[in-house]
Amino acid sequence: MIALTLAEIAAVLGGELRLAASDTPETVVDGVVDTDSRVMEPGAIFVAKPGEITDGHRFVGAATEAGAVLAIVEHPVDVDVSQIVVPDAVRALADLARAVVARVRETGDLRIVGITGSNGKTTTKNFLARILQDEGETVAPIKSYNNEVGAPLTMLRVTPTTRFLVSEFGAAGAGSIAQLAGLVEPDVAVVLMVGLAHAGGFGGIEQTARAKAELVESARAGGTAVLNVDDPRVAAMRSIADDRGLTTVGFGQGAAAEVRASAIDVTAAGTSAIVHADGTEQPLQLQVLGAHHISNALAAIAAAQVLGVTVSDSIARLETVEIAERWRMQPMGNDSVRIINDAYNASPDSMAAALRTLAQITSPGERTVAVLGAMSELGEAAGEEHDRIGLLAVRLNIQRIVVVGPDARRLFLSAVGEGSWDGEAVHLPDQDAAFEYLQTELRTGDRVLVKSSNSVGLRHLGDRLGELFS
Repeated sequence: MIALTLAEIAAVLGGELRLAASDTPETVVDGVVDTDSRVMEPGAIFVAKPGEITDGHRFVGAATEAGAVLAIVEHPVDVDVSQIVVPDAVRALADLARAVVARVRETGDLRIVGITGSNGKTTTKNFLARILQDEGETVAPIKSYNNEVGAPLTMLRVTPTTRFLVSEFGAAGAGSIAQLAGLVEPDVAVVLMVGLAHAGGFGGIEQTARAKAELVESARAGGTAVLNVDDPRVAAMRSIADDRGLTTVGFGQGAAAEVRASAIDVTAAGTSAIVHADGTEQPLQLQVLGAHHISNALAAIAAAQVLGVTVSDSIARLETVEIAERWRMQPMGNDSVRIINDAYNASPDSMAAALRTLAQITSPGERTVAVLGAMSELGEAAGEEHDRIGLLAVRLNIQRIVVVGPDARRLFLSAVGEGSWDGEAVHLPDQDAAFEYLQTELRTGDRVLVKSSNSVGLRHLGDRLGELFS
């Protein structure tokens, strides 16, 4: 974080400053800010966030022992460390992030990109961060830090010399993206797609679209909206951008896209395409698996172009990216049995894309195996969407469909009903049963996809299979 005095931080938060014996209001702090006492280091600021399982106030002592010099708390704690007492620690975290970013904007050369979408946020964030890091100091979220805690923690990592802040915004409900994006007012607002991920929590896909549009509505005056024009709901956000006086850059495969891809091809070695932008046609060869990642790459290229990076430079840097993120189309195993661990999360769109990738990268004589768990947060659409994935798996000729867990049973039943009734599809109660089955079932030449929502935890099964065949 940038250097601030204890008095300045207390004023920003509107909190009561309680000083440790060794401090004064003019004591300066500039260490990391976090809610996890385990990552504290000398000079750090610990935010004692109450949680569903435990309370951060219990760990103020541990944070202090690890080097924290300031605790932001909701009630005083009997620990010898300076404390700022606030009504709401999470809100205080947001207020501090807003103030820090605003100060860096005033004194530095900071440009901010906000990214949202039902799928692809983390991959696009990683792609764009890789492009921008060669241009100057770049701050981007760790993993998927995109909620009311993770987004401000990322913002608080900016320094006076940070040139680019890439923020990823997830939607917990109506108004949540507006709240998070409003902390920084991005110069560039990137909307990837509107899908059924989390649709159950929003009440339907149209409500999801309205939530994603909040990012465009929160963009900085004179900024740019980078929109997926292949998605009609995202393309419709152009009118919002126009009303706000934003420049619009479209990406996709259609003719309306200013940054466009053609000749997309997926093999076991990666994903290739021709990128059309700025009147040029340039080849792109990603090491990352999956045709859907071309759209994420186009979004990153378009956003970087707005920030002054040439298309050729963006492509060269993207081609160095080996994996999108851990547990996202992550290659594991060996040449005999290849595992694709894509179980960080799942929606109907990402599940379908992963299954198509599995079919595309499998050569004659090799066998496709899909290990699938439930897709969460789909609400009333859950049953129908699991049915669709079961049908798709059979129609893609996936030769072994291993369904794990009770919440995914309809996927199994759908696959059986579509024709995988002679042992091609099996339903197993949990990860341990699936691992035991796969140890004896997998053979040389198998190409295995592991896919589920994060809450199901099949990413750990993918890790076990990767280790087994490493």
